[in-house]
Amino acid sequence: MRDIVHNIKTLQAIVPAVLAASANGAAIDLKGVGSVAFIINSGAIAGAGDFTVKLQESDTTTDADFADVPASLLLGALPASLAADSVAKIGYRGFKRYVRLAVTKNGGTSIAAGAVAVMGYVQDRPVA
Repeated sequence: MRDIVHNIKTLQAIVPAVLAASANGAAIDLKGVGSVAFIINSGAIAGAGDFTVKLQESDTTTDADFADVPASLLLGALPASLAADSVAKIGYRGFKRYVRLAVTKNGGTSIAAGAVAVMGYVQDRPVA
């Protein structure tokens, strides 16, 4: 069996929590990595919570510089709305240095959610 653990880097993109408002995830620095995918986990939804997720990119970590990633640079698709107790994934094939997930509350009360960035083709291996 081949080893994947020492060849990928993982970072929290959205700290697992009960989200009751729109929120931006952490800026993920892609310097030194060749690919990235995001895994979004959702848990319980309260009060008919309706939340969507999108991927954003930027050349800086300044909030105002982030813009939505064009569909042509996405690998896969995110659901129109996050479902309870589900997993979704999205990949990025753009060239900006930073990417992040943005969660938007469209209605309802809250959702339990979190996300992880999984980066591959890491320049410095093995990854600790």
